[in-house]
Amino acid sequence: MEKIRVGIIGCGSITEKRHAPEYLANPDVEIVAFYDINIERAKLMAEMFGGKAVENYMDILEDESIDAISDCSPNDMHVVFSIEAMKRGKHVLCEKPMGKSLEEAEKIAKQQKESEVIFMLDHNQRFTKAHQKVKEIIASGKYGKVLSFRTTFGHGGPESWTESKSKNTWFFKKDRCEYGVVGDLGVHKLDLIRFLTGDEFVSVSGMGGVVHKTFEDGTPIEVYDNAVCNLKMKSGAIGVGIFSWTYYGEEDNSTIIYLEKGIIKIYNEPKYQIKIIGLDGEIINFEVERIQTNDNQTKSGVIDAFVECIKNKTLPPVDANDGVESIKIVNALMRSIEEKKEIEI
Repeated sequence: MEKIRVGIIGCGSITEKRHAPEYLANPDVEIVAFYDINIERAKLMAEMFGGKAVENYMDILEDESIDAISDCSPNDMHVVFSIEAMKRGKHVLCEKPMGKSLEEAEKIAKQQKESEVIFMLDHNQRFTKAHQKVKEIIASGKYGKVLSFRTTFGHGGPESWTESKSKNTWFFKKDRCEYGVVGDLGVHKLDLIRFLTGDEFVSVSGMGGVVHKTFEDGTPIEVYDNAVCNLKMKSGAIGVGIFSWTYYGEEDNSTIIYLEKGIIKIYNEPKYQIKIIGLDGEIINFEVERIQTNDNQTKSGVIDAFVECIKNKTLPPVDANDGVESIKIVNALMRSIEEKKEIEI
């Protein structure tokens, strides 16, 4: 089989640390081209991973030899690059969130349906060995049904992750990243709870604000850097989500699931990635793998899954409908914070 030829649009840290090295490591892929509004970043990626740098993104989209793209652009540009790629018959792996609004996400989903190409969203938490193992455990019914949960995602903020290391990052600007920390970190955990439980959210209430982050000139950023939410699911289970860009010193990416017959703790302690505490006090520990963090770059599994879908012409594990559902929940949470009331989804 011929190699799958890939172009990457957007050359920030997510491309440098995750997409490009994982494509490079996949024997079925050839990286053809990189585009970024900053041509020097595109040139650097080409030097590091092969392929060429192009000055116009249409050079990638109109290249009929390119089979697929990774859309690693800022949130507000997914609706442009992903849609234009699909119109030209290219498969798309899109970074989360799917768009900066529900309307944009729905446009992308509509285009996928019309184009009949593979569109996959990079909700990488679904692919960790610990989360996949816990999904199996919950589905087995051994510990009964899920009653409640607590899920957290917090780190020191995107300014320490982006290639510019600047407080003036697009992540802090409302016109580019309207959902702030909720769209950056919260969307991962909201999708994860759906994945683990096989359940859907029905309502949400929350609080959020700019607790600490500022632009370079000292003025507060334009989007929330912290949010806390209460979540209710179709099954009746209720839980809490905590999302923060101000966890300085140590990242927290943990989830605790409370079931009828025990508790499952995920990424809650350093040694064991899964800890199960039964009703009788029995403790079962699983040591599977450390979760990928900004400081601990490991293979995510996302690129390989995307490539396998293209090769085998199979449905993606995280599709456009999943992306729309995530944005619906995020939208409802943002409304709840602004209107100070519970919002049905």
